[in-house]
Amino acid sequence: MSKAQAPLQSLNDFIPEGAYPMVEPYLLHYKVHLTITKSRSSVLGDYRNAHADKAHRISVNGNLNPYAFLVTLLHELAHLITFIRFGHRVDAHGKEWKQQFSELLKHFLETSLFPIDIQNQLMQSLTNPAASSCADVNLLRVLRKYDPKKEGHFLVEELQVGSEFMIKGGRKFQRGERVRKRIKATEITTGKVYLFSPVYEVKVTS
Repeated sequence: MSKAQAPLQSLNDFIPEGAYPMVEPYLLHYKVHLTITKSRSSVLGDYRNAHADKAHRISVNGNLNPYAFLVTLLHELAHLITFIRFGHRVDAHGKEWKQQFSELLKHFLETSLFPIDIQNQLMQSLTNPAASSCADVNLLRVLRKYDPKKEGHFLVEELQVGSEFMIKGGRKFQRGERVRKRIKATEITTGKVYLFSPVYEVKVTS
């Protein structure tokens, strides 16, 4: 994956206005090597702990809107702080990480950085944050409202049953019924049935 190191001041282009003075002290104090990556479909960010001669490393997808970028950055900072306190002795997204992430969120929610709908959703996440922003369907749904609009692109849950859509890579599917928290879709060329997150973004083809 091609990455570009991000000079700290460049963060102003990726996070909400006014957030930089709050973020900078964490990055400097923990000597974070921050990189901004191209879009990754499976993760929004990543943390690698310091070892040997390498610093703590955090990467965040550069295509995220400012609010999603900041939430992801805080998610990864919580991993860093948890590692410093507990090393590898605790689960990656166990109670220790959840507590640290909640403390970071509380600090940032005391400001007016987030729109009210995102702030309310983050408040609901404080007691039990999801292991990944990708896994928090309600938060993803709210954050997506602030993405640049792309013609012909919708969430799977926004499509009518029977609608055809395409995912990255060109594979085409036909939307089926909802099954609990997922939505069925049949791949047109193979007939195989897959389950999609309701907030997975796709391009409509019919």
